[in-house]
Order: sequence, then structure tokens, then C-alpha cells
Amino acid sequence: MALLFAAAFTGCHKGEQAVAGVAQNAVKAEQKAQATASVLDSQRAALNLIPLPTKAMYVDVHDPSQWQNPFLTVRAHSLDLRIILPDAQLGSFGDGTMLRPPGARRQELQLRLSDLAKAVVAIPPGAWHYGRVIAVAESPEAPAKNRPAVRRNVETVIRELNNLGVVVEEWPSR
Repeated sequence: MALLFAAAFTGCHKGEQAVAGVAQNAVKAEQKAQATASVLDSQRAALNLIPLPTKAMYVDVHDPSQWQNPFLTVRAHSLDLRIILPDAQLGSFGDGTMLRPPGARRQELQLRLSDLAKAVVAIPPGAWHYGRVIAVAESPEAPAKNRPAVRRNVETVIRELNNLGVVVEEWPSR
């Protein structure tokens, strides 16, 4: 009888430990979800300072080199982000001349997919010439065997940008 009682007590104790472990994991998961939601909310708030896009400003842009807003090229294992920084000089003297060419303000960065949100939030407001819209294109240099991975990454990029409140213009869309 004592042996049966000891076995029952040990079994109940292990069950209580398992329940306690599950409860602790649930609390940790809830805290992590709240922290993630808080980060996403702060990123959205930062991007809300940029006005919504005006499609009339970019509807006639058919060449990626003419696109003035941020442009993402998606590869199988990375992203290329191209931005054109705003003109630092106040006033119009020398605007678009040899003194301050647009090509000199062009920046290209290579990112990991996991760093996309941080990079988009860090883009200066003056680089959003058309409003809160980013062009996204698959890398034309990707080999055929990497096309499925590139397409999955494009879909992930679009979903993440939409979660941030950024409009996506997929290239080639026209």
C-alpha cells in the first residue's frame, strides 16, 4: 500500500511540474509577443510620419533607374535597398547641377531579410519622394534554381512591408 501511495504521489508531482513548465512557457511566449507588438507599433508610428503615396506621381515611371523612392531588389539570401537621399542644401542654388548630382546622393545597401523593418524605418523622410511606397523586384541575375526561393522572399517582403503600412509597387508590374 505504501508503495502504491509513493508511486501515485510521484506521478502527481511530475504532472504538476509539467503543468508549471507549460505555464511558464506560455508566460514567456506572451511576453515575447507583447514585445514584438510594441516594436511593430513603434515602427508603424515612425513610418506614419511619411505621407501616403500619390500614385499620379509615379504611374508613368517605367524604368527602375528613374524610380525616386526606395527600391528593393530581392535575392535568394539577401536584399538590395537603393535609396536616393534628399538634397542636404537648403535653397535651389545648384539644384541638380554638377555641384549636387542626384547620383552622388544614391545609396545602395545589402540587407538580410530579418533587418528589413529596421532599414525601412531608418530611411530619412526626404527619400520618400512619392510618399510611403517602395518598389520591389526580383533579382534579374538570380539563377533558375534560386527562383522559388527568390519568389518566397518577395512574398515575405511584401507581407512585412504591408504590416508596416508601406505600399508595395511590385516590378515589373506594367
